[in-house]
Amino acid sequence: MKIKIKFFASLRTQIGQSQIEMELDNPLSAAQIWTQVSNKTPLPANLLIAINQEYANKDAIVKAGDEVAFFPPVTGG
Repeated sequence: MKIKIKFFASLRTQIGQSQIEMELDNPLSAAQIWTQVSNKTPLPANLLIAINQEYANKDAIVKAGDEVAFFPPVTGG
């Protein structure tokens, strides 16, 4: 099963790509996806996650065809 993973802002630089596709044998949580794509870097506590363009928590399950986005918190002024 294939999923699309997107990285925004500083995470794009950290990962070295803005988007990747990944094959999964079984559904995984968003946190497990992050661990696999970030060379086992711990999931930052303030990292925002969206699955199919809706905010999700780190334990949300990612399934075939889903789009997962990781981005740092947004601040404004």
